[in-house]
This record gives sequence, structure tokens and C-alpha cells, in this order.
Amino acid sequence: MDETASPPGAARTLWALTSGQRGRYAAAVSAMAVGTVFLLLVPYVLKRALDALVSDEVDLTGTLLPAAGLIVLCYALHGFFTFLRGRWAAQASEGITRGLRHRLYEQLERLPCAYHDRAETGDLVQRCSSDVETVRVFLAAQVVEIARVSLFLIVAIPIMLSQDLTMSALSLALVPVIIFFALLFFRRVRTLFQQVDESEGSLTTVIQENLTGVRVVRAFARQDYEIEKFLERNGEFRDLEYRLFRVLSNYWTLSDLLVLSQLGIVLIGGGYFVMQGSISLGTWVLFWWLLRTIIWPVRHIGRVLADTGKATVAIGRIREILDKAPESIDETAGEPVRGDIAVENLSFAYGDGPAALDDLSITIAEGETVALLGPPGAGKSTLVNLLVRLYDYEQGSIRIGGREVRDLNRDAVRSAFGMVLQDPFLFSKTVRENVVIGRSTAADHEVEESARAADIHGNIVEFEEGYDTRVGERGVTLSGGQRQRVAIARALLMNPEFLVLDDSLSAVDTKTEAHILRSLAERRGRHTTILIAHRLSSTRLADRIFVMDHGRIVEQGTHDELLEAGGPYSRLWTIQGALEEDIERDLSRVTHT
Repeated sequence: MDETASPPGAARTLWALTSGQRGRYAAAVSAMAVGTVFLLLVPYVLKRALDALVSDEVDLTGTLLPAAGLIVLCYALHGFFTFLRGRWAAQASEGITRGLRHRLYEQLERLPCAYHDRAETGDLVQRCSSDVETVRVFLAAQVVEIARVSLFLIVAIPIMLSQDLTMSALSLALVPVIIFFALLFFRRVRTLFQQVDESEGSLTTVIQENLTGVRVVRAFARQDYEIEKFLERNGEFRDLEYRLFRVLSNYWTLSDLLVLSQLGIVLIGGGYFVMQGSISLGTWVLFWWLLRTIIWPVRHIGRVLADTGKATVAIGRIREILDKAPESIDETAGEPVRGDIAVENLSFAYGDGPAALDDLSITIAEGETVALLGPPGAGKSTLVNLLVRLYDYEQGSIRIGGREVRDLNRDAVRSAFGMVLQDPFLFSKTVRENVVIGRSTAADHEVEESARAADIHGNIVEFEEGYDTRVGERGVTLSGGQRQRVAIARALLMNPEFLVLDDSLSAVDTKTEAHILRSLAERRGRHTTILIAHRLSSTRLADRIFVMDHGRIVEQGTHDELLEAGGPYSRLWTIQGALEEDIERDLSRVTHT
């Protein structure tokens, strides 16, 4: 975003946000206007009473008591309408910010994975919390305040001019200077608010990353390094805050000097005119009261503009998210997705990076179990990401059941796939809630059946609260293997058309792996299964094996066919077998020693 967000653009965004709450704002402004009228009646009543007092035409019951009662009544009515103004403005602002938070969260949920790949989570959190709160404060206080200051000037200045032109000129001499100074201050402070906001976002990102990865930090004894990194970001944020506070303190100091100077001019000049007989004592008090009533709100323009600048920056940062193009809306009805998978001449790259897939062609029959092998970066996970439309491709074709994947309903495609990732994500909920995420209506016996198939049921029932045990943030209370097996149970419970296991047995022992593979073998034909593996023990389950390298298929066939071919798969099988024998021999030697 540009360093200084466009106020007109921010104004349009604000206007759009107020949709549905403009009636409340109109009521708040109306209440403020009525309250202002009662407040401005006070000096006029006081003027009449003082002029009567000076002219000896005053009496206690006929003049002073009614004047005092009227002043009290005006203040009471002003207070009542001020209460209504605050109530309606607060209701409007809270309604708007609630809708804004919902829009932001919904937008983040719908933005493509490519956006989240580049975005910093801490910065996104800061935009959804701190920036939204900045907008709320502005909408609650300053929108109506702008109208109040404008109304003060519109009503008070004509009253002054109707009483005395010379005193009016004297009373308003420094008001243009104060307003001009506030505008200059606004231009300066808006840039600083932008820098402070971005620095706070960076600081939040550091905190978020370290809290999420606290165990990694501890495991590698990186606490001191991470503390230093935080201190650096914290110092940058502090320095920017200092700069902002210096600008603010300079403004408040100089604006106070201008305001007090203006009051002093009226006090001295008005007193002189009273002594000269040019104006009455009541007129002098009227000007003093009116000036005191409007000069502080005018001086408050600086605060209004400062909050406007801060809100402008916050709105600009929020608009950066809202203006991003989300994933395309459902193109067709959510028809069931099933059938053969046919990939033809598929090429894909992440952003400006190298090609992750290069003219790839592959076919997978419905109900078939296939394995994808290859070194890291070969394109195995990328192919799966394209199958479930986490990313969209432009070159080549992917068809499921004869239909082009990028033309299918995203939700329908993703609902057809049960995904188990190498590092599965578990929510901070109970085991049961994590298992049923993809199928919330599943019965207890179905949950247990899927858990048994994933060889995790035995572990779960040993937990103190069984399936109602909370697993902590990201499933931290479970071991790596237990997290993988809960994720497998979650995928199996969905009973998907396509089951994808992305190296999802890497954290389990050989016995558990064998149990899970037997369960999958019993389900053969119920799903089209894609196994992404590095350990070749699971590939023997596959009907066909595809060996990938640099985004291409370099070898394919059954386990026996590939062993006989003597290609990359055969060499890898030999190497892994030899390594396992060497490890077992070394462990045996160490044990006997």
C-alpha cells in the first residue's frame, strides 16, 4: 500500500461500511444538534441576565431565578441529548465493526492459498484486531465529533456576527491559524501512523511465530536469539511510537498556546471595549462564552484529524485484504465428484519460482491404489494440491470423471478428498471433535471404527477422558504418530471418494504401519487411494507405483515390474533394504555390547 492511504478511498470505504447503520448515525447527529442548540442558549440567557443586572432592571424572582432555572434546564437537556448521541453512535459503531470483523474473517477464509503463502499470520491478526479496533473508536467518537465541531462553527459564528463585527473579528482571529495548523499536523501524523501500524504488525508476527514454535526454539536452545530478535522489533516499534508522541506533544503544546492566546485576546480586548462603552458586559460575556465553547472543539480538530489519520491507515490496511480477489465462487452446482483421474501435459509453478510440475501426464482408475515416490521437490504434493484445487493450473488438464477440475465446484472437489498430511493439523478441541470435523453427524460406533482402522482407538481409550480428551493447540499433547493416526481416522470417517496419504505414516512404528496398511488393504476398492511415501514398505500395497523427479514421471509399474526393470525404484528398494539391515545389525551389536 502507498505510504499515505488515499483519504477519498478511505471515505468511500467508510461510507460503504455504514450501510445499515446510517439511520442510527443520523439520529446521533440529530441528538447532537439539538443538544448543541441548548448549550448555545446558555450564553445568550446569561447575556440577557447580566445586561439587566447592570442596568438595574433586575429583580430576584422576575429575572435571576428564571434565568438560573433556564440555564439549568438547558444544561440538563444538553446532557440528555448528549447521552442519546453517545448511545446511538456506540450502537452504530459496534454494529459496523461486528460486520467488518465478519467480512474480514470470511475474506481470509476464501482467499487463495497463494495469498496465505506470502502473508504473515501475525500481521493478519493485527489487522483483524488492532486495526478494526482503531476503526471502531473512530466511528464511535470522531464521526459525530466532526459534525459537532461543524455545527458549533455554523451556529456560533452567525450569533457572534449579529452581536458585534469588531468583537467577532477579534474572537476569530486565530481560529483559521488553529485549523491550518491542525491540517498540517494531519499530513505529518498520517505517515507516522502507517509506520507504527506496520511495525506493530511485524512485532505481532514475531510473537505469534515464537509462541507457535516455542518447542522448536527450546529444542535448539534458541531462546536468547529469539529474545534478541523480539527486542530488535520491540525497539523499532518503541522508536516509532516516540516519534509519534513527539509530534503529538508538539501539536498539543502549540495548539494550547494558540487557544489560550485567542482567549486572552478576547478577555483583554473585550474588557477594553466594555470600559470604552462600545459593548455591554453581557455582550462581552456572550463572546467569551461562545469562544470558549467553540475554541476547544476547534482545537480538538487536531485530535479528530489524528484519529482520522490513524483510521485512514487502518482502513487502508483492511482494504488490502478486502480488495484481494478471493477464490472463484462456485461455478456449477455441487455435483458429486468421482471417477477416473486423468492428468495430461500438466505444468505448474508457484509464483515466479521454478516449475514444480513439467508436462506431467498420469492416469488413475477409479478405486485404484497408487503410490507416488520421488525425492523432495519432485512435485508429489503439488499434484495433490492441484487435484483438490488449493491452487489452479493454467497449462495442461486435470479431469475427474471426464470433467475438468478447474470447472468443478471447489467444495464438491474438496469434499470428495480425504487428506492426511505428513504434519497434520489438529485443533485445540477434543479427540472426538477432531475426528468428526469432516463428518459432524457421524455416530459413536463409526468414530470408533475409523479410529480402530487407524490403530489409534487403543491409545484414545487409555486417555483419562477417552474421546473427550482435549488435545491442546495443534494437538500438542499427542505424539507425532498419534497426531498422524487421528488425522487418518478423520479422513477414513469421511468415507471419501479419494483418499490421499501424504507421507502420513512417517511418524509411526513398523507394527503400527503394518496394522494401518492392513486396514487400507481391506478397504481396497472403496476409495481411489493415493499414497505419497518415502518408506517403500507402504508402496507394495499399491496397484501401480509412479516414480517422479523434477515434476515428471520417470518410471511407473507394479512393485514387481519396477524391481525387475532395475531403474530408480529398484535401486531405492535395494538401498533402503541395505540401510535397514545395517541399522538392525548396528543396534544388535550395541545391545550386546
